[in-house]
Amino acid sequence: MIRLFGHYVSKIFLLLGILEFLVSAVSLVAGHQLRVAVEGWGGAPAYDIWFTALLYAVLVSASMLAVGLYQRGTPFTSSMLVRVGLAFVFASMAMSLIFYSFPGFFLGRGSMAYTMLFTLVGVLVLRSLFVRVVDSEARLRRVLVVGAGENALMVERERDAGGSVKVVGYVRVHSSERQIPDDRLIELDKPLVEMVQELEVDELVVAPDDRRRNLPVDEVLDCKMSGVTVLDLLSYFEKEASRIKLDILHPSWIFFSQGFQVGSTGAYGKRLFDVLISLVMLILGLPVMVVVALAIFVESGGRGSVFFHQTRVGLNGKTFQVHKFRSMRMDAESDGVARWAQKNDSRITKVGTFIRKTRLDELPQLVNVLLGEMSIVGPRPERPEFVEQLAQEIPFYNERHRVKPGLTGWAQLCYEYGATRDDARNKLEYDLYYVKNASFFLDLIVLLETVEVVLWGKGAR
Repeated sequence: MIRLFGHYVSKIFLLLGILEFLVSAVSLVAGHQLRVAVEGWGGAPAYDIWFTALLYAVLVSASMLAVGLYQRGTPFTSSMLVRVGLAFVFASMAMSLIFYSFPGFFLGRGSMAYTMLFTLVGVLVLRSLFVRVVDSEARLRRVLVVGAGENALMVERERDAGGSVKVVGYVRVHSSERQIPDDRLIELDKPLVEMVQELEVDELVVAPDDRRRNLPVDEVLDCKMSGVTVLDLLSYFEKEASRIKLDILHPSWIFFSQGFQVGSTGAYGKRLFDVLISLVMLILGLPVMVVVALAIFVESGGRGSVFFHQTRVGLNGKTFQVHKFRSMRMDAESDGVARWAQKNDSRITKVGTFIRKTRLDELPQLVNVLLGEMSIVGPRPERPEFVEQLAQEIPFYNERHRVKPGLTGWAQLCYEYGATRDDARNKLEYDLYYVKNASFFLDLIVLLETVEVVLWGKGAR
């Protein structure tokens, strides 16, 4: 770590930022020169081209910083690609504004197109090399936990489960806290802020079993005022595991935390997004849907329905009829008892096995999306029989119905197919995360990662 303008930053990410700044500047000069060489004109800036290039590099770096691309723990995944895309959108909008306000900086559209292409390739190559060359632990956010009891043990149990953090140790705040092994404990023999700086800590997680007993409030405050991120246990799991832990969830956290609300603008934007995406998917998927319908018809010998209609629970607990391609035998629930699909379920037909693995059975639900009963992204709709039972057994279960159910969802990406009460509880933690943080950005990430689920058939039954 290095102290820069009163704030501690990672030397490795500072180096990455400098390299990407240079790549951006060189890309603009190269893009301009290529346009001149190919077409003979690329705009004639009144100022020196390198001055414009430096301005462009500043805007790109600022945009990448704004979307969190210089934080330790940012993985090289579709989430990072979305962030890079957003950064380029912001930078291009800013450059357009500058060209309009200060014509002396103007470059032609062709020059900027080459510039953006060179910058994107350069950034992705740098990031790829960064992931390969830099030690994985050096890229992880370093976390120090204040507490060594039952709450701290939750962090310890998941510290090796992957993710983007390295837990450097635990500070015991009371002698009764004895759940953490001795070799993971750190004695508080100096001011906490000095220990944080010495261990190069990025985040401080406050997780004592009882905050009223010996919690070093003033020292935690010193760390906060020194620029270290301070989180409670629920917020830590929300940030690191992208889930809201039901074991420690309490109503006051919901009351005072940010999220759990979508403004009217966001609601209208999401509806427009749903309609556009569902129309495109219906048009492109129509030939596939015809083939699937024929396959089901042929396998059943012309007997039975191609489609399957079932009552599900939607927004604010209202029920609706969900539409799917039939993937089970017609007598799958002839006794009238609702059952979850199990692994290697004998009720599933041969065609059904394929379309469930590839999620093709869900395509008719695009009609539900167009009708406004569902969204493209949201918690998966569940049957009323299961909802009634689960709402009695699992706290906060009905809160998943605060948003429209979706064709795909965050829980479907993060957890396997749910077929038990425990599965439903675990999936609810991811659904609550989505309800709390629902946004266009998160929807875009879910859609991109759903492609992997469809291609590899993950979690289907």
